[in-house]
Amino acid sequence: MHGRDTIVRYLQDAEAAERSFEDALTALSKTSDQPVVQSALTTLSQKVRTQHERLEARIKALNASRSTAKSALTHLLGLAPMPGQSTQGLMITIAGAAAGLAMYEALASAAAAAGDPTTDQLARELQDEKREDYRQAAALARQSAIDSFERAMSEKTH
Repeated sequence: MHGRDTIVRYLQDAEAAERSFEDALTALSKTSDQPVVQSALTTLSQKVRTQHERLEARIKALNASRSTAKSALTHLLGLAPMPGQSTQGLMITIAGAAAGLAMYEALASAAAAAGDPTTDQLARELQDEKREDYRQAAALARQSAIDSFERAMSEKTH
């Protein structure tokens, strides 16, 4: 397979994964039972939209089109919303961000090997954003778990 074709395939897979991840985050934000988590997931969803838009722009710059298929990554992670379960939604977000780190490492490595510095740079930028998403979701998961525990204990005493 030609190097450009490989890069396009990686880009298409990443773009499809991000589209699916945006959908999952949007759904999770609507079902969260904690306003802080709901707001964070909404913000992350909007950020992911910019990520897949940048990937799609790069695909178009390479004279290709985005994939209409669902990402295998989405199926692997089981990105399905769970009503009212903020902590679980954050765990899905953390898993998605970690998978995104690996996905962008693979894209950057392939782009570097193919001599495509533009795609390499885009992948590194997106990887940095995923790292920040991971940190933010992990911090929220801790507080969400504490809040859920305290709410459950409060309900038991009443």
